Amino acid sequence: MMGRVTINNNVGEDSTYVSNIFIDEYMQDANDAQIKIYLFLLRMMSSNLSTSVPDLADKFNHTEKDVVRALKYWEKKGLISLEYDDEQNLTSIHMEELTDLRRYGRRREDNMLKALPSTKTATASEQQAAAAPSKPTYTAAQLRAFKASEGSGIMFIAEQYYGRPLNPTEMSTIYYIHDELKFSDELLDYLMQYCVDNHKADFRYMEKVAINWNQQGIKTPKQARAESFKHDGDIIAIMKALGMENAPTVKEGTFISAWKGELGFSMDIIMEACDRTVMATQKNRLKYCDGILRNWHECKVSTREDIARLDASHTADLRKKKEKASVSSIQFKDRLDESYIRQGGTQNRFNQFQQNTYNFAELEKQLLDN
Repeated sequence: MMGRVTINNNVGEDSTYVSNIFIDEYMQDANDAQIKIYLFLLRMMSSNLSTSVPDLADKFNHTEKDVVRALKYWEKKGLISLEYDDEQNLTSIHMEELTDLRRYGRRREDNMLKALPSTKTATASEQQAAAAPSKPTYTAAQLRAFKASEGSGIMFIAEQYYGRPLNPTEMSTIYYIHDELKFSDELLDYLMQYCVDNHKADFRYMEKVAINWNQQGIKTPKQARAESFKHDGDIIAIMKALGMENAPTVKEGTFISAWKGELGFSMDIIMEACDRTVMATQKNRLKYCDGILRNWHECKVSTREDIARLDASHTADLRKKKEKASVSSIQFKDRLDESYIRQGGTQNRFNQFQQNTYNFAELEKQLLDN
C-alpha cells in the first residue's frame, strides 16, 4: 500500500498516482464533485501547476460555492490543508501524506499546491456552513429525555425503518443530527428512508450523509431528494439513454425512480424500454417509456425472455387480425357483387337492369287468331 502521493519517474509526466488509502477509505463516502476536485488537485500538484477556485468551478461546471465546500470537506477529512492571506484569499493548498497523517498528524511542506487568488472570496458564513458541528457525548439521561419528548416521533419512525429497538450509539446519532445539524423530523425521516433504500443500515453512513447535506445547506426533503438524484448513477444513465443530458429535476428523478422502486424493474429491462422509446419517438420520451414499462408490468415481465415471448404473442395477434381483416374484405366484396349481378349472367353494364323474357311464337299465334 502506498503511503505518500508521488510521481514515478519511469512512467513519465502523463501519470498521476493516487494513494490506496484514499481509494480504500475516503473515496466511497465522497460525492462526485469532491472526488473530481481532489483528483484534479493531485494532478496539478504532480505537474507543479497553480489553480484557483474559479478555475476549478469552470473545469467541472460547478459553482464556486461547490468548490469551496469540496475543499472544506477534504480539509476536514485531513487530506488537505488550506492557507489564506489577511484578506481571506486562498493562497495555497497542502496535499497531506495520508500515512503520515494517520500516524503523526503532520503536514509535508513539499506537497503544496499554490492557489491563485479567487475572484470571489468565500464568506465567513460559507466557511461556517462548510464545517459541521462536532458530535457531543450524550448521557443515558439525555437520550431518555430526548426519546420521551421532542424525539419520540422520530425515534419511533427509526425503529420502524430498522425493525428493532435502537441502541444508545444509534440514538446518539439521531439526537446529534436532530439537535446539532438542525434536521427537521421530515428531513430526518427522508434521510433514514434514503439510507434504507440504498441498503445502508450502518448509522455511521447515515451520519456522514447528514453532515454532507448540512455542509451543502440542505434543509428540506425536496432539496435532499434533488441532491440525491444528481448523484444517482442509474437515473443519470437512464436519462442519457433517453437523450436527456440535463441534471435530473425532482419530478424527473421521482418519475424514473418509480421504475425500479414501484415497478421493480432491473436496469437491464429499463434500458431495453429506453432503446425502444428512442427508436419510436422524439417527444415526451419519459412518458412513452413509462407506458412501455407499465404495460410490461401488467404482463408480469421480469426478464428479456418474457419480453421476447410478449413480442412474439403481439406479432401473432397482428397476423391473425390481418388475416381476419382480409377474409372479411373478400366476403364483403362477394356480398356486394351478389346484390347486382345475377347468378350465371354475363357481367356487363346492361346486366344491372331487370331484363324481360318474351315467347315470340305465342305472340304470333295470338295475333293470327285475332
